[in-house]
Amino acid sequence: MLGPDQPMILHLLDIEPASSSLEAVKMELQDSAFPLLKGVIATTNVVEACKDVNIVIMIGGFPRIAGMERKDVMSKNVVIYKAQASALERYASDDCKVLVVANPANTNALILKEFAPSIPEENITCLTRLDHNRALAQLADKLSVPVSSVKNVIVWGNHSSTQYPDTNHATVSTKTGDRPLKELVTDHNWLKNEFIVEVQQRGAAVLRARKQSSAFSAAGAACDHIRDWFLGTPKGTWVSMGVCSDGSYGIPPGLVYSFPVICEKGSWKIVQGLSIDEFSREKMDDSARELAEEKDLAYSCLNV
Repeated sequence: MLGPDQPMILHLLDIEPASSSLEAVKMELQDSAFPLLKGVIATTNVVEACKDVNIVIMIGGFPRIAGMERKDVMSKNVVIYKAQASALERYASDDCKVLVVANPANTNALILKEFAPSIPEENITCLTRLDHNRALAQLADKLSVPVSSVKNVIVWGNHSSTQYPDTNHATVSTKTGDRPLKELVTDHNWLKNEFIVEVQQRGAAVLRARKQSSAFSAAGAACDHIRDWFLGTPKGTWVSMGVCSDGSYGIPPGLVYSFPVICEKGSWKIVQGLSIDEFSREKMDDSARELAEEKDLAYSCLNV
């Protein structure tokens, strides 16, 4: 995640009923004898977990279960993320960078930003890299090329079924150089319909197949996200990250929204100047509206 020579100490936090399993994870980490792992702190105490941390990956949240309304899920997660934010605000390192994975990831990150005001908003992000990777994989499969050949897909918006995987600026590496993906995938109807739905619904398909949410692919995407954020994106490429909107591309400022970003030396910046067609504009705005609704719902749960 951080390259071949970066030592780390892992702080693992879980709830009290999971303390035995948490201890088992610590034991297995120790038994693996990872050369860069300099220590493991496994705890159910949020203060101990947050003390002096530099990188936070928040994978815990309250899942939606049968019979629960959207507001019920939101209210549970608002409480969790308000408490986590308060602990990070008080005990984390000044340079702390946060990746929120647990759903609703964009809005959980927004709540975290609200209640950890001393953490710079650019240091709070959410995971849409899994959706980005899914899009790359579907396109590579369609073209029968290595996934590394496909570059510069964009996932706009929310980590939900309104996300918009955009191929308008994507390229494919060939023997004669990079070519626009749309020159090679001539079935533009597939790109505008089946492909988008496939990426949007991939998480649900995994859930149906394994009776649990994505695990290995989500972990891999989290590693990809952090690695590129800290070590930089390859020259000429961008990745998708959920970040605080500054108004770029007409997205309301303050929403945590997935944009194409370039990373360098631990910072990210939104790629500017991309052309947006009418189809894309509609999809992007649909996801922004959903995030605005989620924000209002979350704030109503907070009574702020």
